[in-house]
Order: sequence, then C-alpha cells, then structure tokens
Amino acid sequence: MKHKYLPLLIVAAFAGISSTAQASGYRFGSQSVSAQGTADASGAEAADASTIFYNPAGLSRLEGTQFVGGGTLVVPHSTFQDKGSFNFTRTPTGGTTKDYVPDVVFAPAVYASKKIDEQWTVGMGLFVPYGAKLDYGNSWSGRYAITNIKLEAIALNPSVSFKLDQHHSFGFGITAEYMKAELGQAVDVPGTVKALSANPTISKAFLASVAQAQGLAAANAAGIALAGAKDGHASMDGDDWGFGFNLGYLYQMNEGTRFGISYRSSISHKLKGDTIWDFSQVSNNAAVNGFISGASGKVNSKALVELRTPETVSINAFHQMDDRWALMGDVTWTRTSRLQNLDIQFPPTAEGAERIRQNWKDTYRVSLGTNYKYNENLLLRAGIAHDQAPVRSAELRHPALPDSDRMQYSIGANWKLNANSSIDLAYSYIDFKDADVNYTNDCSPVKKGCTGNGETTKGLFKTRMQLIGLAYNYKF
Repeated sequence: MKHKYLPLLIVAAFAGISSTAQASGYRFGSQSVSAQGTADASGAEAADASTIFYNPAGLSRLEGTQFVGGGTLVVPHSTFQDKGSFNFTRTPTGGTTKDYVPDVVFAPAVYASKKIDEQWTVGMGLFVPYGAKLDYGNSWSGRYAITNIKLEAIALNPSVSFKLDQHHSFGFGITAEYMKAELGQAVDVPGTVKALSANPTISKAFLASVAQAQGLAAANAAGIALAGAKDGHASMDGDDWGFGFNLGYLYQMNEGTRFGISYRSSISHKLKGDTIWDFSQVSNNAAVNGFISGASGKVNSKALVELRTPETVSINAFHQMDDRWALMGDVTWTRTSRLQNLDIQFPPTAEGAERIRQNWKDTYRVSLGTNYKYNENLLLRAGIAHDQAPVRSAELRHPALPDSDRMQYSIGANWKLNANSSIDLAYSYIDFKDADVNYTNDCSPVKKGCTGNGETTKGLFKTRMQLIGLAYNYKF
C-alpha cells in the first residue's frame, strides 16, 4: 500500500495571500501613497506619476518630468480561535495561535514620467502587486493545511499616453511581473500510523527486520518510537516571470471634471521550484525516521503550479467643486472567478496532485474620496471604501487566505516643500469582517490518486490592519 502525505500548499493560494494584503483575494492594495489617502478613489485625478498603475491615460495631464518614490508600512493584527479542527482520523489537532502575522511589512512603490510633447508622455512604474507573510508555527491546529507562507512579488510597468485633443486621452502599459514563494506545512505521520494500526502488516515487517538486524531491544525501542511518532514537514519554493498589459482612457469634460476607465490584464504564471520532505524529526530513532520516509513514498522533487491572475476593470470620476473641495469615486471589478480549483503537481514523480478547492467569485470594490485645499502648501485627503472578498463560504476558506469583506477608512495629505517637491502622507485603518473557516481537504494519506492530509481546519479569524504611507514627489 502506498501512503500519501499532503504536499506543500499551492503556490497560488499562497498568493492568496493573507492578512498582509490590503485588497481582496491576493492583490496588494496600496500602490500609491497619494491614492491611499483617498482610499484609492482617485483613479481619474491623475495627481502624480502613480497614475501609471491606476489609469495610464492620466500621464497626459502631467507636465515636465516627475518622480514619485515611497512606500507603505503594513501593520496587521490577526488572531485565530480554534473551533474543533481535526485530522483525517477525526482526532482533534488542538491548540490555537496568535501573532501569526509579522509586526510590520514594507511595500515600496516608485514611478517616473516625462512629457515628450503636447501629445505624448511616457512613464515607468515599479510596485508590489501581491504580497503575503504568515507564520502559524508547527503546532497550531491547522498545521496540516499550512504552517507558513511567504510571497514576494514585484512588477515593472513601462507606459505611454497619447492626448488626442483637450477631451480625450489614451494610455497603454506593459507589465513584467516576478513572483517568488516559500511554503511549509506539517505531514500527518501520527494520523497515518493510527490509521494503519488496523492493518499492521507493514509495521510488523519493519520491526521484525530491526529485531533481526539489531536485536529485540532495538525492535522494542523502535516500536515505542513508532507509536509516538510526531509530524513530518514539507517545504517548497518557486518563482516565475509573467507578462501582461494595462489600458486606460480619460475623458476631460471640462477643467474640473473628468471620467476614466482602465483595464489591467490577467497574467499567466508557471511557478516552478523544489519540494523537500523532512522526516528527520518524526522520532529520536533513526530507523523509524527512515522507515516513515520510505513508507511515505515521498521523494524530493520539482513542484509546478500553473495559474492566471485575475484581470480588473475600473471606472472612476473626479470633480473639482470649487477652489478648495474636490470629490472623486471609483468602482473596480476583479475577475477572481478565474481562480477555481488549484492543482500542485510534482514532476517527474507519479505522485497525484494536491487540489485546493476555492471556487472564488468575482468581486467589486467601491470607494469615495475627497480633497480639501487648506492653503497653497497643504492639501488634505480622505476616503472610504468597501471591498468584497472572493471567498464564497467557510467551507471554501483556506487558512492560507483567511479573507473576508472589509471596510477601509483613510486620511492623507500632500505638503509642498517648494515649487518642485512635496511629500505625501497617508494613514488607513482596515476593518475585516470576522471570517469563519471550516475547510476539509478531500484527499487523505490513505487515499490513492491524489495527495492530501485529509484535515479539517475549523475556527474563526479576526483581522484588523493599519497602513502608513510616505512618499516624496519631485518635478523637474
């Protein structure tokens, strides 16, 4: 009989990303400090070169050469309350975990633009589209689903805009996106040993071989170690470059009113890396550890996950009400339904794939913002946004992505240092709806044709988050 243990959780649900991400699903939600101040309602404002991300047509509004450099500190606070998680033998896995997110995560963003003539403007953006870092530890109740995850992504986005006339502008950009992921999870050795106790042929043969080679005392010691076996562990890493594009259109009704629409394409990734299985800590008996490793059928191998990130469509508006007040809004649709079931493959082995059930739905994000010109040197901002999560139910919510609907409340400011330079500041508080999880892996260690621990992770995630943004702007 071939016994299977759960391999590393998908590199994609990694992307799913965690509570270190601001936007729903796995997209990191802060690519601009100025936009953060209005809860990202400013897509049609085109206040600086960060319009490359939100609507590249907005480049046509920028004069001369401009630079924006800065980033966002993400300060998450998340807790998990276990409500009866168990392994595939229905043995409670026990325990709770707190402080599984880092204290602070930094996400940089850099943009530059240059006006070529009255019609053409070019630009370049560098930003973080996705990001995650969770460390639940090796003893939490959902360890057979995931113990840790780290995702780092960076995107380069060269762009160009064309101003047809005083009313119509168009923008286009190409995105080169790099992803790197590291994942870990426990391997349910104790559950498998318990399941095999009803048919102990294999373990008896192993103990008999130990007795023959090393004597009865060694066999007795191995039997005790086998009965008290602990979890194994698996780890995986992978990376890939992917390419996409973004489009934008901006309609200038008059000097104070404009409307925009933008599209950011999906990007295909083939994340390739290595999987390492570690049974060296299953017990203090080397013979038992070797037996478990061999009986598992697991060998270190390559890993492959194929996925497509979701595309987005945004519609936004900006209206300058008077000399001091401006209003703006944005509605963004994200096609997260692209991410249904995710399969992790282990070439060139014959090991069955690990399947993560998601069945995500498409989502909407609605934001409203305002600017207030306090004086010639100080512009104040504020915004509010509601962001849907793609997760349909507790049964489809995996602990790699304990995502839920959330509200964002933001304030910000732009302070002019002189005629050419200024500083943007922003603060956001993001309140996530409490997220129930009741996820069961359909594959167990004794089921043929697939790979899985067969665990059920059941509990409640509570997440709050603060974002602190700082950026420097310079005009040449």
